[in-house]
Amino acid sequence: MTDHFALGLGALLLLLLSTSCFSSELDVQCLREVQKSVIDPNGILNSSWIFDNGTAGFICKFTGVECWHPDENRVLALRLSNLGLQGPFPKGLKNCTSMTGLDLSSNNFTGAIPSDIEQQVPFLTSLDLSYNDFSGGIPILIYNITYLNTLNLQHNQLSGEIPGQFSALARLQVFNVADNRLSGTIPSSLRNFSASNFAGNEGLCGPPLGDCQASAKSKSTAAIIGAVIGVVVVVIIGAIVVFFCLRRIPAKKKAKDEDDNKWAKSIKGTKTIKASH
Repeated sequence: MTDHFALGLGALLLLLLSTSCFSSELDVQCLREVQKSVIDPNGILNSSWIFDNGTAGFICKFTGVECWHPDENRVLALRLSNLGLQGPFPKGLKNCTSMTGLDLSSNNFTGAIPSDIEQQVPFLTSLDLSYNDFSGGIPILIYNITYLNTLNLQHNQLSGEIPGQFSALARLQVFNVADNRLSGTIPSSLRNFSASNFAGNEGLCGPPLGDCQASAKSKSTAAIIGAVIGVVVVVIIGAIVVFFCLRRIPAKKKAKDEDDNKWAKSIKGTKTIKASH
């Protein structure tokens, strides 16, 4: 396993070197576009990411920017966790052509994770989008980020199923989708991860969570119990209505009888008067 990982890392390094020897200008452009595309209410990026310096490696001093070498404008990783950033998934990342790590966790990003994310960040080994408000489905094509060994999507608003194609992520060592709105069966290739990494998704089932059939039976039982409770409530309300209606009927009848008696007495009195003449 160690040899396999070492060979994969070596191949990644060779690929990055071959594709990014002259990418420093693109990396600067990448950061410019990221800065423009996000909302920065705390002004952290706006105060730190100053582009009026043309010296080699100047972007390496930017907040959250980690470079391959301090004297080169080549981004190794963007670690922008917990900066209060807002807006959709950042733009321009495809120009950070040698980036291997992206951490946007604990911010307020919203909207969908781009469906073509594998084209924007093809060489990532670590992707952390946890504790945001990303919504929609998990992009299937993440499985094309072949060097990925960490994928953390915990605590978002993601829905739909976990793509079965994730079985292609042979290097995946960390995987977390807890506290979303996911549903369906957990792919067999991901069942070696802890149940806590899938918790908080009411629609998810299968190992390491509960059996899907048991889950369906539980939902069916809950539905039956809910229906029974509903019927009981309706019956009780009906009984209360009937009870009050029955209580009011004698009162009305008594009032009617009293009116009839008054009318009869008045007739009787009239006859008596006529007879006296």
